[in-house]
Amino acid sequence: MAEPISTKPYLLRALYEWCVDNGYTPHIAVRVDSHVQVPQEFVRNGEITLNVSPTAVHKLQMGNDVIEFSARFAGVARQISVPVENVYAIYARETGNGMTFEVDAPKLGTQPLADAGPAAAPEPAPDAPTEPP
Repeated sequence: MAEPISTKPYLLRALYEWCVDNGYTPHIAVRVDSHVQVPQEFVRNGEITLNVSPTAVHKLQMGNDVIEFSARFAGVARQISVPVENVYAIYARETGNGMTFEVDAPKLGTQPLADAGPAAAPEPAPDAPTEPP
């Protein structure tokens, strides 16, 4: 029998919808490694927090394995790809309500990417303009 799909992607989608339905701004906190495609200049301490609200992203796809979307960072359109296993939290920016998840240690042969700056708590990436990339 095949191993069942994790509950994590379903919980992420449910909390995302809850945030949007209540007018909150959903953010995801991500552990960055070689499998995560994000603008490296916004990575701090091997982590990044991303605003995934409908006004900040374009073509959001929250699959069982990967979260993908495009967004503008400092005015430049970027394609973002985050394995679900790398997401360690989803929360509403306005209230902090959400959920945290355990994130496994990096797999053998993968290393967290180097820090892009001084030690600091993850900060949300700048909101994207309302125009799609």
